[in-house]
Amino acid sequence: MSAAVRDQRISRNPCDGVSLPRLPDHRQRFLTMAELQDLADRAGAYRLMILVLGLCGLRFGECAALRVRSVDLIRRRLQVSESVSEVNGHMIWSTPKTHQSRDVPIPRSLIDALVAQAAGKNPEDVLFSSPNGEPIRLANWRQRVWDPAVAAAGLTGLTPHDLRHTAASLAIASGASVKHVQRMLGHKDAAMTLNVYASLFEDDLDDVSDRLDMALVEAAAASVRPEPSAEVIELRIEPPEHPFH
Repeated sequence: MSAAVRDQRISRNPCDGVSLPRLPDHRQRFLTMAELQDLADRAGAYRLMILVLGLCGLRFGECAALRVRSVDLIRRRLQVSESVSEVNGHMIWSTPKTHQSRDVPIPRSLIDALVAQAAGKNPEDVLFSSPNGEPIRLANWRQRVWDPAVAAAGLTGLTPHDLRHTAASLAIASGASVKHVQRMLGHKDAAMTLNVYASLFEDDLDDVSDRLDMALVEAAAASVRPEPSAEVIELRIEPPEHPFH
């Protein structure tokens, strides 16, 4: 409607002032490292893709759009610059959600598997593909790979996007700062990261509070100076001994 006003197709926006319904809160779900590994083991040929989603924090479309050239083995980085999704049966390629490319760190334990995954492929080939070598379509992948693996792992209701939340939670648990998580996930700014994952940093806030308490106690102790002690000195004056006594 705003675009229609700008194009002078309508004189005013009829949506102005309309209150939108409150969206229901979506409870984020985080897997433990053991649950993530179990899920990946049940995904067959897509084990590595599950681990990349759950440890690197890529959106599904970004992961499906990774090309062989996107893997920088020397720097241990994934170069995320594209995203792909299915729209009306067609695969649509675009930039990531924030329209900015980013480099995402790769855990060392995934390097050998990524080398094997890229073996025999051209630099422009997609890293993860369907059985016929085409880019992965989310609907088909969920039906054939994701849903059976989730059911086998006993993780009913888990969605592929929950692996992005899992990557954030595992990174934070490993000591990553807000800025590091922001860069890994590709958020526009750190404020967005805090809005989504603020509860995961509670332990850090407790630690800060404890340090402030300690500093306060130390400052209070340093401000107390001992008063000079009043020593009583007894002087005894003896009369001189008379020489003729």
